[in-house]
Amino acid sequence: MHNASFFIRYKLHHLLIWLLIFGTWFFLRYEDFSLPATAFKITLVKVVDLALMVYLTNYLLIPKLLYKKKYILFALAFIVLITTSSLVKMNVLGRIMNNPNLLSFSGNWKARIYDNVIPHFFLVLAGVAFKLMFDFIEMQKKMAEMAKEKAEAELSFLKSQINPHFLFNSLNAVYFLIDKENKEAREALHRFSEMLRYQLYEAGGNKIPIEKEIDFLKDYVHLQKLRKDENYKVEFNTSAEVKGFSIEPLLLLSFVENAFKHISHKQDAENFVNIHLHRSNGQMLFDVTNSKEEQLNAEMPGGIGLKNVQRRLELLYPGKYELQIENKPEIFKVHLKLKL
Repeated sequence: MHNASFFIRYKLHHLLIWLLIFGTWFFLRYEDFSLPATAFKITLVKVVDLALMVYLTNYLLIPKLLYKKKYILFALAFIVLITTSSLVKMNVLGRIMNNPNLLSFSGNWKARIYDNVIPHFFLVLAGVAFKLMFDFIEMQKKMAEMAKEKAEAELSFLKSQINPHFLFNSLNAVYFLIDKENKEAREALHRFSEMLRYQLYEAGGNKIPIEKEIDFLKDYVHLQKLRKDENYKVEFNTSAEVKGFSIEPLLLLSFVENAFKHISHKQDAENFVNIHLHRSNGQMLFDVTNSKEEQLNAEMPGGIGLKNVQRRLELLYPGKYELQIENKPEIFKVHLKLKL
């Protein structure tokens, strides 16, 4: 099992497949040439040429053009690739076999197209078919995983949810029991009530406006700053451009929560949490930096873990995010880049 994952990680199974194609091709055609060395060179050129076209099509043309619905551009690029590759291959084979007919632009072009361009066309299309098939299987697998995780999350939410009316009535009762002079306690309870309302009623959908997510984060940060036994500075900056789009609910909270949980408690140095959120070139950029104890191995709170958060990003924003984590001796930093 370990060996299989090693081969897949480093694409070694691709090498084995091309070696098998090379061996089969050579075995079937070597008798057509005067010398085995010539057959080897010609087979090598043909296999390398085919592999180059397959990989250029599968890993460049398909994701950059076909999957972005640029069908006409994809077709033109595909035809140009096949034609160019065929011309180059004929030139190289002409030099190996000392065949002047393959080196000139005159001659039987019908035969050339039949022997070179058409086989290229169908062989590369076969590689495209495999690529599309595997991508479809992978997409179905991710959709199944997303459906499973969503169902588990909804079930977990229902199990943990108590009667919201009872809860809010109880919070209101506690609010009015607090002395009116104690504005700080009243405000804290009010913010907590708003956060709870957000989680119960608004964060259950697919996406929410970024403005609401920011308000929720600000309420959370405000409650953390009320811990008077802690000595740290908090900076929360949001640029004016961060508005008018939606994101998955509670996506950013885990990183902020982690920063406060693992903040340092030094007496002779500055303890801090810095949160920056801005927008640039169609991307949302989110940075959270906190000071931490040198020996601390920071993990996400509540058993979530960095791996689980990253997994959620993979399922919700496949190919549309970039997550960088720096775990230095005294600083822990998260940089999230999200394509909108």
